[in-house]
Amino acid sequence: MRRPTTKNAAGRRIGLGLLFSLGLIASAAGQGSEAQKTAIATFAGGCFWCVEADFDKVDGVISTTSGYTGGHAPNPSYEQVSHGGTGHAEAVEIAYDPAKVSYDKLLDVFWHNIDPLAKDRQFCDHGDQYRSAIFYHGDEQRALAEASKAAVQKRFKQPIQTAIVPAGPFYKAEEYHQDYYLKNPIRYKFYRFNCGRDARLEEVWGKKD
Repeated sequence: MRRPTTKNAAGRRIGLGLLFSLGLIASAAGQGSEAQKTAIATFAGGCFWCVEADFDKVDGVISTTSGYTGGHAPNPSYEQVSHGGTGHAEAVEIAYDPAKVSYDKLLDVFWHNIDPLAKDRQFCDHGDQYRSAIFYHGDEQRALAEASKAAVQKRFKQPIQTAIVPAGPFYKAEEYHQDYYLKNPIRYKFYRFNCGRDARLEEVWGKKD
């Protein structure tokens, strides 16, 4: 037999229901604010080992992930991308804290660690898989990227070859590529030196402070 509900009991139920709903809203808001602490930036600047190493030094960067993006082949391997034909570029996905580092700052780091005048190559690596590109996430990143490119163009007579395109699927590279410069420091330094990356960066941007 169903128990009769009094007005007081009904009121208590409504009150508890309201508190529960408010609790869910507060919880959702809290989760939203947590999500705001992490944002994503995606850049292609030639060898992703080097791009990872450059951005890991930036305060506010939470993590860097080497991978492939910008092409048409699903779940590509390193062998496929490095041989060309997939449309993908070696790229790095950067998770960062916007409260500690701005997207503008990341763009500045990006430009000063690539050769923006090189088309479909970076340093000793040739092919569109080594092209430089900014893969923007949303209209705000697009606007900031375009403004930064325009500012960089004023510095050079030659056209800037770096593309600004919307971010698409990002495929994480094989595990041995992740943090390669830390896992294999001697091989990494040997590659970077022989590739002439830092020498060319000094030609383009001048000596670092």
